[in-house]
Amino acid sequence: MRVLICDDDQNITEQLEKYIVEFFRHGKLDVPVIQSYNSGESLLSDSESKDIVFLDVEMPGLDGIFVGRELKKQDSNTIIFIITSYVEYLDDAMRFHVFRYLSKPLDKQRLFQNMKDAIQLYNSTNIKIPIETKNGVYTVLISDIILAEAKGNSITIHTLCREFTPLHKLEYWVETLNFPCFF
Repeated sequence: MRVLICDDDQNITEQLEKYIVEFFRHGKLDVPVIQSYNSGESLLSDSESKDIVFLDVEMPGLDGIFVGRELKKQDSNTIIFIITSYVEYLDDAMRFHVFRYLSKPLDKQRLFQNMKDAIQLYNSTNIKIPIETKNGVYTVLISDIILAEAKGNSITIHTLCREFTPLHKLEYWVETLNFPCFF
């Protein structure tokens, strides 16, 4: 997991890094890679995965709203927190499905609760499962599965990219896909 912070205020960046480390240690979790940037341009030039991103809105150069939109275009599963003192950007942030909108100064308890929610979302969208077929075993992200369809004795797993005809019966898939995103 990578957690990225993009804010032109060094004090906010340091405070946020400290809180994130404290959150993971308090939960007895491995502390992820934390990378900080002081501009939207430098963040967008990072070619590695971006799992959780904290974005300031008002920065020199590219603002956080533009950067957030670009990040979502690159990977719709990126979890984005907007951190700002300005409430007037809330509607713009909601248009690209920001995960949370946090006000400065940061409230540690509110941040911890929202990080807990973000970790749950991250885990539910990044779990991979094997699909065993006559032609081999394929590994897919659970978040890429659209539905499991049963027609007679045949099962079809529909994903974003293709369809699979698995060897397992529907009961297996009901148990395996026991996540909040399925019903």
